[in-house]
Amino acid sequence: MNLAKSLLQASVRRIAPVALSLVSLAAWAVPDSEGGPKVNQLNLPVGVTQISREIYDLHSFMMWLCLIIFVLVFSVMFYSVIMHRKSRGHKAATWHESTTLEIIWTIIPFIIVIAMALPATRTVIAMKDTTNSDLTIKATGSQWKWGYDYLRGEGEGISFWSNMSTPRNQIGSPENGEKPNVSDAEYLLEVDNPVVVPVNKKVRMIVTANDVIHAWAVPQFGVKQDAIPGFVRDTWFKAEVIGTYRGECQELCGKEHAFMPIVVKVVSAEDYTKWVASKAPAPAVAAQ
Repeated sequence: MNLAKSLLQASVRRIAPVALSLVSLAAWAVPDSEGGPKVNQLNLPVGVTQISREIYDLHSFMMWLCLIIFVLVFSVMFYSVIMHRKSRGHKAATWHESTTLEIIWTIIPFIIVIAMALPATRTVIAMKDTTNSDLTIKATGSQWKWGYDYLRGEGEGISFWSNMSTPRNQIGSPENGEKPNVSDAEYLLEVDNPVVVPVNKKVRMIVTANDVIHAWAVPQFGVKQDAIPGFVRDTWFKAEVIGTYRGECQELCGKEHAFMPIVVKVVSAEDYTKWVASKAPAPAVAAQ
């Protein structure tokens, strides 16, 4: 029995470094996605909008606050258990209640909740303020693609469907034993027609669906809005950095839920005007 245990431990010691190396190589094999998730990313993205930065700061603040509370509470608990154990001669207290203590442990949590609620409420209210937008775009979720209609502002009247452009032969077929070929950072995060918006302009997104519940989400913008059939919801973003940003449908919507990427290209005002002009229909040729 001991021999078998020793052999098992020796095998684990030999295999573990190799397994970790393979995992690391697999992670480094794919570079960071432009405007999408980073390799080995653990935290939220800081993002390129004011709202996304506020969400990131709130997340960090809450995490540190919870960590401090955790350390304080468990420090007091373990100190009490260790230093006041029976073997040291301590006896359990016989007091029944303490009005002062009850007031203290009511007021302190109340202050903590207020300290968490005020900045969170301010951010949530800002997230819902879609007034005074420069551009209004309707996003319609459909199994399994997105439709976009530019409703107001420069580019009004432009409409198109946005489909995932990752080749099917690259995705593979698990039911047939075909493994996916993840050879680039934009695997399952690339489309044929991205949304194009100007930088530093407030864009209102009207979100709905025509079949099942979807969700329009771009983490770098701090935006996630459910798309519900028969309902119209809205959100907004104001990207402050030119670039390409990626998201995905974030509500389970069927067998190809993973194939509904979202790509938004943020361009300069001049480039946006050129893009709008390129989307304008060609003038009809006058009859001779």
